[in-house]
Amino acid sequence: MIIAITGTPGTGKTSVAKKLVREGYIVLDLNRIACENDFLLGRDEKRKSNIVDIDKLNLFIKKNYSNFDIVFVEGHLSHLLRCVDKLIVLRLEPSQLEKYLKKKRWNEKKIKENLESEILDIVLCESVEIHSKDNIAELNVTNKSVDEIVSIIIDLVTDGFKNLQKYKIGNIDWSEEILKDF
Repeated sequence: MIIAITGTPGTGKTSVAKKLVREGYIVLDLNRIACENDFLLGRDEKRKSNIVDIDKLNLFIKKNYSNFDIVFVEGHLSHLLRCVDKLIVLRLEPSQLEKYLKKKRWNEKKIKENLESEILDIVLCESVEIHSKDNIAELNVTNKSVDEIVSIIIDLVTDGFKNLQKYKIGNIDWSEEILKDF
């Protein structure tokens, strides 16, 4: 089973992935795989980020990891992979996301773009366009430690995602935040 851990940049994907590795799980860093295998279409200089060839990345993951019992793929583009069986979308209250991105010293324009993405549910909307909502868990990670988030994820996996209803999509709504001056 291939499980995507996705979300707006800054929601905790990498921290969760590192903890899952320490717990003994296989976690693939999609950005690293894309760079190491030259699955890049170019560079977005405005955003200072790589443009990833999702189709090549999808084929690579499907070919090399479909037979694994459990493998996590981590990255803010992981929800775009069609080979994914289940998705876990991490959501973070925008004011906390803003604090975290400022701590990472991101520029104001990039922070604003990512806050808007979180407020407007962009990652979740893209996920639903590609995958069945029955395969997507939406986790509010606001005020949760990495250990708590990982515990929820491990419970979902151990239970075979039978408790997915508890984390069904659509329960998190930051839309009021769009009215704030961030």
